[in-house]
Amino acid sequence: MIVACYIAEQTENKVIMLWNSYIKSFKLFLNVEKGLSPHSIEAYGRDVEKLAFFIQKEYSELKVEQLKSTHIRTFLRELHHCDIDPRSQSRILSGLRAFSKYLIIEGITRYDWMEQIESPRMSQKIPEVLTVEEVKKLLESMDMSQPFAHRNRAMLEVMYACGLRVSELIQLRMDHIYKELGFIKVRGKNNKERLIPISDRALKFLDFYLDERKNQSVTLEASHLVFLNRRGKSLGRHMVYLIIKSAAEVAGIQKKVSPHTLRHCFATHLVEGGADLRAVQELLGHASILTTEIYTHINNEYLRHTIHQFHPLNRSEDAP
Repeated sequence: MIVACYIAEQTENKVIMLWNSYIKSFKLFLNVEKGLSPHSIEAYGRDVEKLAFFIQKEYSELKVEQLKSTHIRTFLRELHHCDIDPRSQSRILSGLRAFSKYLIIEGITRYDWMEQIESPRMSQKIPEVLTVEEVKKLLESMDMSQPFAHRNRAMLEVMYACGLRVSELIQLRMDHIYKELGFIKVRGKNNKERLIPISDRALKFLDFYLDERKNQSVTLEASHLVFLNRRGKSLGRHMVYLIIKSAAEVAGIQKKVSPHTLRHCFATHLVEGGADLRAVQELLGHASILTTEIYTHINNEYLRHTIHQFHPLNRSEDAP
């Protein structure tokens, strides 16, 4: 399959060189004008590279300016034949939409070839969350006598108390912790900043860690960051995942747990407690309330389970 392996080929073809030039300029545009993170910029760039590779193979000399919706639909069919799931297809289309808009802004094309392209339908996947008791077990699973246990405990406490994405956690700055006000400032998607209340409990564990951090050797480039690795550098996403996975195993939690699980727990427990959905949207940094509404579905699942478990006519006759 053409799309199964997108390995960029080195070529002197002028059309491909022009494609590459546009992609390079597009990534610069995303950085300077849109302020996207390096991770997002690279992802969008790969999306367009996939299309460029496909166009080269299928249409040879077709220029960017000659693209039409029919070409994109053919590309979509190829993605489908390669068993690329709808969620990944939708993400790729998001990158192509951004590229199409960029070409129009720059005057390279006048026709938005993504305008009539619909994203594939996706079934709404409700994330698995932990109960409040399970979260407590997870947080209390740390052996505080072990190296970096205070850091790990503080990380988990802050993630659950504030509903942070893992990227927001590892990028949290020292000067963005306002202890007197009881707030932290985080930078979310598209570099949007928001203030989030932080509990006294989370601040307490954060203080324990920060006292320990004072004795750690810290590199200059990471000195502004709160959470560091053992070498005094910025903490990686994978390390956060391993820390949480290990804590879940120690706590005896059988569910699949990841850094994002604590964010889901934060939102779900707020909604179950009666929090306003708009407030939860603001705390999570969701651009659309539709994204936040998934937690009402989780709440409904919780209610359904409660009825089945405790309603007298739903229990078996021999149940106590």
